[in-house]
Amino acid sequence: MADGHSAPERLAEDHFLGVTRSLSGRAWRWRPADPAVTRDHQRRHDLIEPLARALASRGITAEAAGDFLSPTLKALFPDPSSFMDMDRAASILVDALESGRPTTVFADYDVDGASSAAQLVRWFRAMGADLPIYVPDRMLEGYGPSPAAFKRIRDAGAELVVTVDCGAAAYDAITAAGEIGLEVVVIDHHMMREDPPAAAAVVNPNRPGCQSGQGVLAAAGVTFVLLAALNREARKRGLFTERAEPDIRQWLDLAAMGAVCDVTSLTGFNRALASQGLKVMSNWANPGLKALMDVAKSSGPASVFHAGFILGPRINAGGRIGRSDLGARLLSTDDPEEAAAIAEELDALNASRKEVEKAVVDAAVLMIESASNFDPDAPVIVVAGDEWHPGVIGIAAGRLRERYRKPVVVIGLDRAADVGKGSGRSQPGVNLGRAIQAAYDEGLLLAGGGHAMAAGLTMRPALVPELREFLSERLAAEMVVATEQDAVEIDALLGVEAANRNLYKDFQRLAPFGPGNPEPMFALGNVRVERPMALKGGHIRMTLMDESGRRLKAVAWRAGETDLGRRLLAGGGSLHVVGKLKPDDWQGRESVELEIEDVADPRMV
Repeated sequence: MADGHSAPERLAEDHFLGVTRSLSGRAWRWRPADPAVTRDHQRRHDLIEPLARALASRGITAEAAGDFLSPTLKALFPDPSSFMDMDRAASILVDALESGRPTTVFADYDVDGASSAAQLVRWFRAMGADLPIYVPDRMLEGYGPSPAAFKRIRDAGAELVVTVDCGAAAYDAITAAGEIGLEVVVIDHHMMREDPPAAAAVVNPNRPGCQSGQGVLAAAGVTFVLLAALNREARKRGLFTERAEPDIRQWLDLAAMGAVCDVTSLTGFNRALASQGLKVMSNWANPGLKALMDVAKSSGPASVFHAGFILGPRINAGGRIGRSDLGARLLSTDDPEEAAAIAEELDALNASRKEVEKAVVDAAVLMIESASNFDPDAPVIVVAGDEWHPGVIGIAAGRLRERYRKPVVVIGLDRAADVGKGSGRSQPGVNLGRAIQAAYDEGLLLAGGGHAMAAGLTMRPALVPELREFLSERLAAEMVVATEQDAVEIDALLGVEAANRNLYKDFQRLAPFGPGNPEPMFALGNVRVERPMALKGGHIRMTLMDESGRRLKAVAWRAGETDLGRRLLAGGGSLHVVGKLKPDDWQGRESVELEIEDVADPRMV
C-alpha cells in the first residue's frame, strides 16, 4: 500500500513525493497526524494504520474516536436550553399552537431555509395545525426579511412570524414588524452583532453570549433542536395525553439536507445529525426528496453526494432562477402528485440554471484571459458583465475560484438601473468578507458583507475598476501567505493493487465527509495514463497503469481546459496522481475508480 517508508518518516519530508508545484500550482503534503494518537486508534478500534492515521489527522482524540466513528444523537444531542432564547421561542410557538394564533414561517430561498421551514411545517401539521410559508423572491425582494414583506404577511392575517435561516441581521424589518403588531421569532445561524434585533426571541448559536457551543450548525440543525424544545414544552403542558408525541427523528433527513448543502463543519452533534439524517433519508419517505431522486434518475442509499450534488442544486434552482417557494413546498408536502409536479419543475429549472451558469462562466473566462486583462499575479479577480443573472453569480464565482485558485468576485450589471450585484468566493486563508466590508466602509459599495469564504455586494457599475484596485491592495498580503499554504493534503500513498473496494469500505467509516472532516485523499506514484478520453463538459476519463501493468479507472472532472487536463490527454511518461476513491458498480462489479484532484509530473516538481 505504501512506498516503503513509515508514516513518521514520510512526515519528516517537506513535500510529499517531492512535489513543490503540481500542474494545478500546489505543493503536496502529508496531512499531519500525531503518531502516538494513530497507534492508540489502531489498538483501541482495530483500524488499519492508514485509517487510524487519517482519524488522528482530523484532530480526533482517542477519547472522542468512538463517538466519531459511530455518532449518535443520544450521545451528542445538546440541551436545547443551552441555546439563548430557545425556551422562550418554544413557549411562544406552543402558545400560538394552543390559542390558534395565526403564524407564518418566513424562509430563506436556499436548501437550508427550505429544509428548516419544512421541519416546522411538519411539526405543526403533526399537532393538527397548518403553518403557511413565505419565501421572498430573490430578484424582486432580495435576501431576508423586509418591512414590505412583513407588511404583506401581516395584511394576510398573521400575528406571529418565525424566520428561519435569516432574520439575525434584519434590524429595520423587525422594528417595522413591531410597529404593525407582528411578533417575530428568529431561528438563524449566521454571524450577528452583539445587540440582537428587537424580536421576541432570537435563537442563533452564533449569537454573542450563546452558550450552546453549536456554532457550526446550519439553520436546519438549529430548527431540529427547536423541535426537541417544542416537544418538551408541549409535554410539560400535557398536550400528548390524547395525541401521540411527534417523533422528530423522522425529519432528520431535512436536518441533514441543511447541514450538507450549507457546507457546514460535520463535527460533533452536527456530524451525528448528518450521519443519522442520511440513514433516515435512505428510506426516501419524504415525498419531495423521493420525487427529486426519480426525476434525476438516481437511486440507492443516501449519501453526501446525493444531498449536495443531486438534490441540493435542484432545490436551490427555484430560488436562483425560478419561483423561490418551490423548494420549501416540495419538502413540506405529503402529496406524491404535488411532489412529482414540483420536482419536474425544479429539474427543468436546474437544467436552465446550468446553461445560464455556463454562459456566465464562459463569458467571464473570456474577459479574464484576454491579453489586456490577464494578470497571473493579481491577488483577486473582479469580473463584471452586463445582465449576468444574480441567481448564478455565486456559483460562477465558485467555479472561477476553483480554476484560478484565488478570490473571485463576479458582478452582474444592470446598466438601466445603474446597479451591479456581485457575489464572491474566496481562497482559504483570505478573508474576503472582511475586505468587502472595508470596501463598503470606504464608500465603494451600496451594500456589502459576508464571511471569510463568501461575500455579497451591491454597487454602482462605474466603480468596478476602483473596487478591483481596492481589493487587490487590501488582499495582496493575505494572498501571498495563502498561496504558500495552498497545498493538497494527502492521507495515504497507495499502489494500484491496494486501491480496491476493501480499502474504500474501510475509509467509509470516516463518512460523512465535508468541512471539518475532508474526504480522504490518496496518492499513486509513477503511473501512466492509458486511453484518455475527453468527454462533454470538459471531463476526462482514462485508465492508470503502474509499472507492473496493474490498472485503475480514473476520471478528472471539468479538467479539459486546464494544464492538468492537457497533460492527462497527452499521455506518455509517468505521473504522480492524487484523488479520491469512489465506488464503481457498473454492470454489477464492486470496484473503485479514482476521482483525480491533482497531477504532478516527476520531471517538473
